[in-house]
This record gives sequence, structure tokens and C-alpha cells, in this order.
Amino acid sequence: MKVIQTTIPDVKIIEPKVFGDARGFFLESFNRRRFHELTGLDMDFVQDNYSKSGRGVLRGLHYQIEQAQGKLVRVARGKVYDVAVDIRKSSATFGHWVGAILTAENFHQLWVPPGFAHGFLVLEDDTEFLYKTTDYYAPEHERTIQWDDPVLAIEWPIDGLDVRLSDKDQAGTAFANAETFD
Repeated sequence: MKVIQTTIPDVKIIEPKVFGDARGFFLESFNRRRFHELTGLDMDFVQDNYSKSGRGVLRGLHYQIEQAQGKLVRVARGKVYDVAVDIRKSSATFGHWVGAILTAENFHQLWVPPGFAHGFLVLEDDTEFLYKTTDYYAPEHERTIQWDDPVLAIEWPIDGLDVRLSDKDQAGTAFANAETFD
């Protein structure tokens, strides 16, 4: 496993070691001890989530204002553009975002710490997305920031895509009015 730094130091791309041959491949998708050695983080994941989406589906930007979740996300099938937005007022990178292409072929994972809004755009049909969380889902604390907020100016790769949103995501709050972390 290796860690690739992003422009926001707390957000990391995790590249697992893949062992492959003519029969297929094997990889260890998570090892708590190794994750700690490489990142300095000792995470206790409490929930795993799995979604399947079609091309053009955009989910996010989601976060929980209480019971904030750290997320380790990856793609088992297909391709996404994954985004983390720093919404911690005390951070030097407050309001900044980082994006990464996650695919079933590159095996990359993205570590999205608590205090970040998270979203992803599906770039291939039948994409399967998995994520581990450090706290339980609490719908009463969930918040959504507009995916296309002009202040954030996220560069989503939407050319040629018919972006599809849930009602919740269509009603997202402007970043300037969003509840954030101290």
C-alpha cells in the first residue's frame, strides 16, 4: 500500500498493492495497522456502504454536522470523479476542494476526513461504489451543499453528461450559507 498526497494534506489517495497473474488479482483493500503506519491515522470504521449508479449520477456534496464521518471510498466496478471539500473554518484549506478519478482498474481509494463534504460523479454505467465510515449515518445531522456552487467552483468532468441528481441534492445549500465546522 502506498499513500499519494493531494493538494489538501488531510485528504489522501490510497493505492493498495495488487498481486495479479493469469488467474486474476488479489489485493488487501484495508489493513488498519498498515493504514496507521502510512497515514498516522488510527481509524475505527463502524459502517460499510455500497451503491450502484448509472453514468451521469451525481451524489453530494454530503456531510454530517454532528457525528461527522470520515470516509474511505473506492470503486469496485466502473469509474467516478470523487470530490472532498474542506468545510473546517479553522483550516488553511477551508473552502478548497480536491478531486480524484477512482476506477475499478486503478484500485485507488480516497480518504475523506471528518469535517469535509463529499460527493462523486459517476462516469460509467453500472458503477459500484463502496465506502467505509468512521461514524454511523445520522439523517437528522446530514447536510448537503450545492454540487455546482460558484464559490467552490468544482471542476466536475460533466462534458457530454446528463447530470442526474436526487431531490435532496437538487435542494442543496449554497456554500456561503452552509453549516460548517469550527
